[in-house]
Amino acid sequence: QVQLVESGGGLVQAGGSLRLSCAASARTSSLYAMGWFRQAPGKEREFVTTIRWVDGTSYYADPVRGRFTTSRDNAKNTVYLQMNSLKPEDTVVYYCAARTGRLGTLEYDSRRAAWYDDWGQGTQVTVSS
Repeated sequence: QVQLVESGGGLVQAGGSLRLSCAASARTSSLYAMGWFRQAPGKEREFVTTIRWVDGTSYYADPVRGRFTTSRDNAKNTVYLQMNSLKPEDTVVYYCAARTGRLGTLEYDSRRAAWYDDWGQGTQVTVSS
Protein backbone atom coordinates (compact mmCIF):
# COMPACT_ATOMS: atom_id res chain seq x y z
CA GLN A 1 0.00 0.00 0.00
CA VAL A 2 1.24 3.47 -0.92
CA GLN A 3 0.70 6.35 1.48
CA LEU A 4 -0.12 9.60 -0.29
CA VAL A 5 0.01 13.01 1.38
CA GLU A 6 -1.38 16.03 -0.44
CA SER A 7 -0.67 19.67 0.21
CA GLY A 8 -1.05 23.05 -1.42
CA GLY A 9 -4.78 23.64 -1.41
CA GLY A 10 -6.28 26.92 -0.30
CA LEU A 11 -8.20 30.01 -1.30
CA VAL A 12 -7.41 31.94 -4.46
CA GLN A 13 -9.15 34.54 -6.59
CA ALA A 14 -10.49 33.67 -10.02
CA GLY A 15 -7.71 33.84 -12.58
CA GLY A 16 -5.11 32.95 -9.99
CA SER A 17 -2.89 29.91 -9.59
CA LEU A 18 -2.22 27.16 -7.08
CA ARG A 19 0.15 24.21 -7.06
CA LEU A 20 -0.85 20.99 -5.36
CA SER A 21 1.71 18.43 -4.26
CA CYS A 22 1.30 14.74 -3.53
CA ALA A 23 4.14 12.88 -1.84
CA ALA A 24 4.22 9.09 -2.12
CA SER A 25 5.68 6.82 0.54
CA ALA A 26 6.67 4.11 -1.95
CA ARG A 27 9.71 4.09 -4.15
CA THR A 28 8.78 5.47 -7.53
CA SER A 29 10.09 2.29 -9.17
CA SER A 30 6.97 0.59 -7.87
CA LEU A 31 4.60 3.23 -9.28
CA TYR A 32 3.09 2.94 -12.73
CA ALA A 33 1.02 6.13 -12.74
CA MET A 34 -0.38 8.82 -10.50
CA GLY A 35 -3.53 10.74 -11.08
CA TRP A 36 -5.51 13.68 -9.82
CA PHE A 37 -9.25 13.64 -9.33
CA ARG A 38 -11.66 16.11 -7.86
CA GLN A 39 -14.99 15.74 -6.16
CA ALA A 40 -17.80 18.11 -5.33
CA PRO A 41 -20.26 17.33 -2.53
CA GLY A 42 -22.85 14.81 -3.64
CA LYS A 43 -21.10 14.11 -6.93
CA GLU A 44 -18.87 11.36 -8.25
CA ARG A 45 -15.13 11.72 -8.23
CA GLU A 46 -14.07 13.37 -11.52
CA PHE A 47 -10.88 12.66 -13.45
CA VAL A 48 -8.52 15.62 -13.83
CA THR A 49 -5.21 14.26 -15.09
CA THR A 50 -2.83 11.32 -14.93
CA ILE A 51 0.91 10.90 -15.43
CA ARG A 52 2.91 7.77 -16.16
CA TRP A 53 5.87 7.71 -13.86
CA VAL A 54 8.48 6.16 -16.15
CA ASP A 55 8.27 8.70 -18.97
CA GLY A 56 5.98 11.53 -17.85
CA THR A 57 3.26 10.84 -20.42
CA SER A 58 0.15 12.65 -19.23
CA TYR A 59 -3.50 13.03 -20.15
CA TYR A 60 -6.03 15.66 -19.13
CA ALA A 61 -9.76 16.05 -18.81
CA ASP A 62 -11.26 18.56 -21.23
CA PRO A 63 -12.33 21.11 -18.56
CA VAL A 64 -8.72 21.58 -17.38
CA ARG A 65 -6.68 21.03 -20.54
CA GLY A 66 -4.53 24.08 -21.23
CA ARG A 67 -4.93 25.41 -17.68
CA PHE A 68 -3.62 22.58 -15.49
CA THR A 69 -0.28 20.78 -15.77
CA THR A 70 0.90 17.69 -13.96
CA SER A 71 4.54 16.78 -13.40
CA ARG A 72 6.60 14.48 -11.21
CA ASP A 73 9.87 14.59 -9.31
CA ASN A 74 11.46 11.18 -9.05
CA ALA A 75 13.95 12.22 -6.39
CA LYS A 76 11.16 13.47 -4.11
CA ASN A 77 8.61 10.76 -4.95
CA THR A 78 6.20 13.63 -5.56
CA VAL A 79 3.67 14.52 -8.22
CA TYR A 80 2.45 18.06 -8.76
CA LEU A 81 -0.64 19.70 -10.17
CA GLN A 82 -0.06 23.26 -11.34
CA MET A 83 -3.40 24.99 -11.72
CA ASN A 84 -3.56 28.27 -13.63
CA SER A 85 -6.44 30.49 -14.72
CA LEU A 86 -8.56 29.08 -11.95
CA LYS A 87 -12.32 29.45 -12.14
CA PRO A 88 -14.98 29.36 -9.42
CA GLU A 89 -16.17 26.03 -10.81
CA ASP A 90 -12.76 24.55 -9.94
CA THR A 91 -13.79 24.85 -6.29
CA VAL A 92 -13.84 21.27 -4.97
CA VAL A 93 -11.71 18.79 -3.04
CA TYR A 94 -8.75 17.46 -5.02
CA TYR A 95 -7.37 13.95 -4.51
CA CYS A 96 -4.23 12.28 -5.77
CA ALA A 97 -4.14 8.58 -6.50
CA ALA A 98 -1.53 5.95 -7.30
CA ARG A 99 -1.51 2.92 -9.56
CA THR A 100 1.30 0.46 -8.74
CA GLY A 101 1.08 -1.91 -11.68
CA ARG A 102 0.41 -1.64 -15.36
CA LEU A 103 -3.15 -2.47 -16.31
CA GLY A 104 -5.05 -1.67 -19.47
CA THR A 105 -4.44 1.52 -21.40
CA LEU A 106 -3.25 4.62 -19.59
CA GLU A 107 -5.11 7.07 -21.82
CA TYR A 108 -8.51 5.50 -21.18
CA ASP A 109 -8.36 3.36 -18.06
CA SER A 110 -6.67 6.02 -15.94
CA ARG A 111 -9.83 8.10 -16.15
CA ARG A 112 -11.63 5.62 -13.89
CA ALA A 113 -11.23 6.07 -10.13
CA ALA A 114 -11.41 2.30 -9.65
CA TRP A 115 -8.22 1.85 -11.71
CA TYR A 116 -6.13 3.33 -8.90
CA ASP A 117 -4.93 1.39 -5.86
CA ASP A 118 -4.35 4.10 -3.26
CA TRP A 119 -5.68 7.56 -2.50
CA GLY A 120 -4.65 10.63 -0.60
CA GLN A 121 -6.80 12.36 1.97
CA GLY A 122 -7.80 15.23 -0.31
CA THR A 123 -7.13 18.94 -0.23
CA GLN A 124 -9.68 21.72 -0.60
CA VAL A 125 -9.33 24.29 -3.36
CA THR A 126 -11.59 27.35 -3.23
CA VAL A 127 -11.71 29.89 -6.04
CA SER A 128 -13.51 33.13 -5.28
CA SER A 129 -15.18 35.16 -8.00
